[in-house]
Amino acid sequence: MRSSLSTLTFQLSAFIRKEFYHVFRDRRTLLILFGMPVVQILLFGFALSSEVKNIGIAVLDNARDVQSEQIISKIQSSAYFRLTPPVLNYPEIEERFRQGTIKCALVFPAHFGADLYKTGGAQVQVIADASDPNTAATVSHYLEAIIGQYRQEINPSAGLPYRIVPEIRQLYNEEQNGSLNFIPGVIALIFMIVSTALTSVAVVREKETGTMEILLVSPFRPIMVLIAKAVPYLVLSLIDFIIILLLAVFLLNVEIRGSLLLIFAESILFIITCLSLGLLISNITASQQTAMMVSMMGMMLPTLLLTGFMFPLENMPRIFQWISHIVPSKYYYAIIKGVMLKGLGFTYVWKETLILAGMATGLLTLALKNFRIRLDH
Repeated sequence: MRSSLSTLTFQLSAFIRKEFYHVFRDRRTLLILFGMPVVQILLFGFALSSEVKNIGIAVLDNARDVQSEQIISKIQSSAYFRLTPPVLNYPEIEERFRQGTIKCALVFPAHFGADLYKTGGAQVQVIADASDPNTAATVSHYLEAIIGQYRQEINPSAGLPYRIVPEIRQLYNEEQNGSLNFIPGVIALIFMIVSTALTSVAVVREKETGTMEILLVSPFRPIMVLIAKAVPYLVLSLIDFIIILLLAVFLLNVEIRGSLLLIFAESILFIITCLSLGLLISNITASQQTAMMVSMMGMMLPTLLLTGFMFPLENMPRIFQWISHIVPSKYYYAIIKGVMLKGLGFTYVWKETLILAGMATGLLTLALKNFRIRLDH
C-alpha cells in the first residue's frame, strides 16, 4: 500500500514537472503570465469616469422638519438615487455601507430648518463610499446639485440669501486614491486570463501534439491528469497575485485594510474556479485556437462588463444584471473589494464565498465527466 502510494506520488510529481517545462518553454505564455499583469496594473490603475444611476442612499434625518422632508422628496424623485429605509444613527449607516446596500448617506442635523431661516445658513453631511472614488465624487456632485437647486427655490427675489453647505465625507478612501476601485477588478481579470485562458489549451495541446494516446494508456486516473495540469497555473497565478499586491501597496499606495489570510484564501478559491472552467473548456473544444477564443472572448468580456469593475451594474438593463449572476468574477470582485478596501471579515462575504465554492465544484465535476467521456471514446 505504501509502495503504491509513493509510486503514485512520484508519477504525479513527474507529470507536474512536465507541465512546468511546457509553460516555461513557451515565451508567449511567459509574457501573458508575467508581462500582462504588470502592464494592466499600471494602465488600469487610473480612474475611468462614467455616469451612475439608481444609487442606494440612506437618510439620517435628525431634523424631521419641512425643509429636510422637501430635500428628501427631491432625492426620491431623482433618477440618480434609490432611497432605502431611513436610518436612526451613525452605526446603522456604517452597517449599510458594510452590507453594500448603499453607496452614500445624507445626514440632516437637528434644527436644520430653524438654522436655515434664523441664521440664513445650515449644514448637511454627505457620506460617500469612496472605495470607488469616481462614483463617490459623482454621487456627491449629484447631491450638491439637488441641494443647490432647493436652495435657489427657497431664496426670495430680495432679502437674505439662504445657504446650505454640504459637508462631504469620503468613507474608506479619504485620500481619493483613484486606483482603489481598479485593483480588485484587475486581479479578477488577470486570474480569468491566466487561469482560464491558459488552462483551456492544456488538454487540447495534448491532442494536437499526439501525446493524448500516451495519457490514454497510462495508469493515471483522469482526476490526476486534471490536477497535474492545473497545479502549475495555480502556482503561477499565486505568484501573479503577490506581484499585483506588491505593486498596489508600494507603487499605487493602496492600503490593505482586511485580513491577508482571508484575501489569499478567497483568491485560491477563485483561481480553482477559473482553473476548473479552463479545464472544462479544454475538454469540450477541438483546437487550441478555439479554446483560447472561447475562454478569452467568453470570459474576459463578462469580467470587464458584468462585475461592476468598469461600469456600475445598477445602470444596466435587468437582463444583464441577471446574466451577471453566473459570472464567477462578479463574486470575487465583491469579496476582494470588501475585504481589501473596506476591511470586512468573513461574516460579510460568506454568501459570495459559498457561491464560488459551488461554482468550482460544479465546473470541476463537469470537466472530469467530459474528460472521462473522451477517454472512453
